[in-house]
Amino acid sequence: MRPKLSLNKKSYPALSIRQPWAGYVVSGLKTIEIRSWATQIRGTILIHASKIRDDRPEATRWMKPVVAELCSFQGGIIGAVDLLDCHAYTTLPNFERDCGSHLNDPSWFLPQGLFGFRLANPMRLPFLPCSGQTRFFNVTEIEMPPRILPPEMPL
Repeated sequence: MRPKLSLNKKSYPALSIRQPWAGYVVSGLKTIEIRSWATQIRGTILIHASKIRDDRPEATRWMKPVVAELCSFQGGIIGAVDLLDCHAYTTLPNFERDCGSHLNDPSWFLPQGLFGFRLANPMRLPFLPCSGQTRFFNVTEIEMPPRILPPEMPL
């Protein structure tokens, strides 16, 4: 029997992402978040839906009716995920290989490289209005329900 992953009241790092991308992350549709900077953070992070939307056609092309409501929230925490790894993309072929996970067009690749935050175990949370920041920021005293890992998942 697996132990519960306790997510009660405490402080968590949060990452602000523009909508609809934040909704895609929390729905599990997007499993890699692309950034121009690396992180050493691992474990549970909160997903903050930015007040600024990405209205480009490539952002909305992934919209499905099942995630539309989740993608409508702006300016607050909408969910949590586990940040498993940070992968450096130093070549266009490596970036293209993961397009189905980060959902970005290959034209987004930068010659100086990008970083992909590999995400898993998305969990939707009740909307919590708060201001976001450019990089990770702490959100304190958020109450999250306990999660139970599936039996086939390794510890």
